[in-house]
Amino acid sequence: MSGNEEQIQPTQHAFLVAWGQFAQEKGLVKRIEAVKLRQKTYYHTPQTKVLEFLVAILGGLKQLQDISLAAHPLDKDQAVAETWGQPRWADYSGVSRTLSSLSWEEARAIVDALEQFSQPFLEAELELLRTQKKRLTMDGDLTGIPVSNTSTTYPNTAFGHMDDDIQLGYQAGVVSLLTETYGRLWLSGTHHPGDTVSSTQAEALVLAAEAQIGLRPLRRTDLLEKRIADYAPSLEAVHQRLKTQQKSVETAQERLKQAQAQVAERNRELEGAEQAYQARKRPERPTSQLALLRKRSQAAQRRCESRRKTCATTQRKLTKTQARVHLLLNEFSALRQRLERFRQENLTNKQPIEAEFRLDAGFGAYHNIALLVEMGYEIYTKPHSHKVTQALRSKADGVSAWTRVGANAEMIAWADLKLNGCPYPLDVALERFYTGKTLKHSALCHFGSDPVTQDLPAWFNHYNGRQIIEAGIKESKQVFYLHRIKVRSEPAIFLQERMALFAANFIRWATLWLVEQTQPEENALDIRNLGVKRQVQVGAHVSAQVIRNSEGMLLKFSEHSAFAGKVLKLQGGSHSPHSKQKF
Repeated sequence: MSGNEEQIQPTQHAFLVAWGQFAQEKGLVKRIEAVKLRQKTYYHTPQTKVLEFLVAILGGLKQLQDISLAAHPLDKDQAVAETWGQPRWADYSGVSRTLSSLSWEEARAIVDALEQFSQPFLEAELELLRTQKKRLTMDGDLTGIPVSNTSTTYPNTAFGHMDDDIQLGYQAGVVSLLTETYGRLWLSGTHHPGDTVSSTQAEALVLAAEAQIGLRPLRRTDLLEKRIADYAPSLEAVHQRLKTQQKSVETAQERLKQAQAQVAERNRELEGAEQAYQARKRPERPTSQLALLRKRSQAAQRRCESRRKTCATTQRKLTKTQARVHLLLNEFSALRQRLERFRQENLTNKQPIEAEFRLDAGFGAYHNIALLVEMGYEIYTKPHSHKVTQALRSKADGVSAWTRVGANAEMIAWADLKLNGCPYPLDVALERFYTGKTLKHSALCHFGSDPVTQDLPAWFNHYNGRQIIEAGIKESKQVFYLHRIKVRSEPAIFLQERMALFAANFIRWATLWLVEQTQPEENALDIRNLGVKRQVQVGAHVSAQVIRNSEGMLLKFSEHSAFAGKVLKLQGGSHSPHSKQKF
């Protein structure tokens, strides 16, 4: 860099310095500092410690104590602190105290600041997709965040399915968007106890994504209206069955009363005969009147018991039908309310979009599929019940027209297939996979305008494209250590979850910005070839000299670093409080 005066600082976290420059330039630091936190300031503001927590996540620190106890402590790196607009960093214990004191209101306010920062980047990608007339592709999933099964210090945990096991912890519902510029971007993340299951979260995921992007497709009110109309015959049939069963219960109860009265009468006759025989000291013979009365009394008892069982059976049937009526009426009422809400949403939807959701089998219950159909989405999923796969295997017996869709995979499909329990016909496919000598089967479901049954390899590949969200979940855990909870307060746990997702987006945005800002140098580091994992695990822990002057900032990587001999030169003014020199 040119100039007669320069400020030179060492750093052990070069990319954290570069990201701090981006955060300052785009206003992230000011947004976090503007959040009101009800905590006192001693040596560091609570906002500084929140920023420090975010920087620690960006740096991929496994534990909160690594801020101060790592080989190259973050809180001793003055260059990073100044680039992020802070006079100095706090010890990890101070960060921990601040996070533990956060209320839910404060944690959500911090997340709101992160979302406000994210909005321009997200809107630019949405506009690009609209300009190119491309459909929005979103993927949803539920991922477990386990803690020790014997832990008692994490609040509101619960046992649930996590990593193919039953573990104690939390669940995070996440949605990602496939973008042209950045690939995967996280849209939303919701915090749940560990016993939350996917089948209950489909609507919540979709609504969270819609709230984040501020857009939604037109609701399919025509399909919903027809579905509601189709309820009339079902309700009429079940009401008729209810009347018939009510009559059956009344009849059974009346017959039981008659049988009970007959038992009482026969018992009185038997008792009188027994007294008479005793008075006369007559023996009871097999063909005597007393023996005959005893048989008649026993027969009446058996008849009464039979009618009591019949009465219980008819009552159980009636109770079951009454529950069915109650369920149908509740469903009917809920659908009518949904229709009214969807009509209003369509009236206020000035910019309807085309969008699709890809979900795994955990979300593939029929009520979820029907809801997403009515919400206007193209749906790619798998059926929740394994019985669908079994039924399709029976349907495919003897069929030889299998299509190869992968190295070890074949498919056969049926268009507009009506499945029992699903209100809408679906495109359904049966997959079979060869894994050595083992043959495995699974099913795919689709609803929408894509002619998926006409191109099975494309269907197979498009659905499996949802592995992008699985890769994102893996990245959040292996790069940003989402599964290593660094705090014990639930609002802070929620904040860590959201910051881990934000960090993945932030680095993608910062990478493009750095590419645009970097000045050409013969030995310039080409960050376009560095993925998020390498930037975090290497770039954020590499040593460099931070050289600032009025023209901008130069990161000169040390000879003993992974980027030895390389530099990263950024144009524009420096944000260091000590670099106000002019040349």
